[in-house]
Amino acid sequence: MQSSRKILKMVRTGEKPITCTQCGKSFTRSSHLNRHMMIHTGEKPFTCTQCGKSFGESLSFNRHMLIHTGEKPFTCTQCGKSFTQSSSLNRHMMIHTGEKPFTCTQCGKSFTQSSTFNRHNMIHTGEKPYTCTQCGKSFRRFSLFNLHMLIHTGEKPFTCTQCGKSFRRLSNLNQHMFIHTEERPFTCTQCGKSFKDSSSLNKHVLIHTGEKPHKCDQCGKTFARGSLLKNHLRVHTKEKPYSCSVCGKGFTWQSSIITHQKIHTGVREYYCFECGKTFITADQLERHERNHTGEKPYKCSHCDKRFSQIASLKAHEKIHTGEKPYTCSHCDKRFSRLGNLKVHERIHTGVKPYKCSHCDKTFREPGQLKVHVRTHTGEKPYMCSHCSKRFSRLDSLKEHERIHTGEKPYMCSHCDKRFSYLGCLKVHERTHTAICSLKNDVLQDRVGF
Repeated sequence: MQSSRKILKMVRTGEKPITCTQCGKSFTRSSHLNRHMMIHTGEKPFTCTQCGKSFGESLSFNRHMLIHTGEKPFTCTQCGKSFTQSSSLNRHMMIHTGEKPFTCTQCGKSFTQSSTFNRHNMIHTGEKPYTCTQCGKSFRRFSLFNLHMLIHTGEKPFTCTQCGKSFRRLSNLNQHMFIHTEERPFTCTQCGKSFKDSSSLNKHVLIHTGEKPHKCDQCGKTFARGSLLKNHLRVHTKEKPYSCSVCGKGFTWQSSIITHQKIHTGVREYYCFECGKTFITADQLERHERNHTGEKPYKCSHCDKRFSQIASLKAHEKIHTGEKPYTCSHCDKRFSRLGNLKVHERIHTGVKPYKCSHCDKTFREPGQLKVHVRTHTGEKPYMCSHCSKRFSRLDSLKEHERIHTGEKPYMCSHCDKRFSYLGCLKVHERTHTAICSLKNDVLQDRVGF
């Protein structure tokens, strides 16, 4: 048993004589080493009787129990916000005081908490002390390590009481609950758009500021967030760290595999109240709803053209920049979008992965399949705003609307006559080639050929 005086001396001097034999981390007390060893052994002796979740420390267990009881005994006198722990209240108070006592000597950034400061330092040192024994992935934070382990165990301890859906994180459950309440408490002061969570609002605000401080050193592309740059780098490295357990398909991003796996389960929980169509993700539903509302929140900074989807804006902006970062390995043709490259490469490979369940016809693109299926279902989702006539294809609707608007975008290169449809222009242009051919025949007859 270490004496109090000896421990106090070691705290003052920074001495840590007790070392973990597995990872080399040092400690002042043997009790701290014993707690730390549970990371390596996986031992979790404290189990919650309500949800079955286990913990390595009694402190973590007691904190967790407050989730079930809802007890928040520590209240901020300034704003009335309540907390489960006094340490959380103390950290919160620094928001009001503006105090940031921990400063990084490398970059000058300041922090309110020592734990946040220590995590930040690992960015400079590159230290990731928590390693997964199943896949070898390392983490700077123990909480992220624990969260990662749930991927392997499949555990989802947080369950929605309304629909039964389960989540790995409490924050994800809280975010999900807004689907049922339709509450959007976070509003953009610039355009008035509302969001279900603060992170979505923060991401949205960057559209207005245009700030992109994170730059790719391979192609020079810039990003609003470091996480987006990290994801982008996989385009260059071709890394696909996420594999589907059902079909083995690899994915560059975790969000892609989560969306993909719903193809196997068939779950389409997001419902459009306008037309009854269902979607796999909330993002897909939100994008679809803009077809009904006509909302186009994304504006091109070069020509002021507006778009309903951010992907469409990004693709459009490459017209101005001329950027085509994606090259076909078969014919060296370049593309501005990765999706266009993938579709193009199927011309060389002959792959048509999208199969119609009605007639077994196959297609290179999901969009082609989607349009084709409407020949079987009779679905016509696009309606003319002038006469209410409906169409199965968007391009058919646009062509039809020219009857009402009188627009004639196709001009003859021979006589400047204009047409509403490309087909009509092509038929017209044959009159010029036919006249030229007739004149040539007459000329040949006259000269005796």
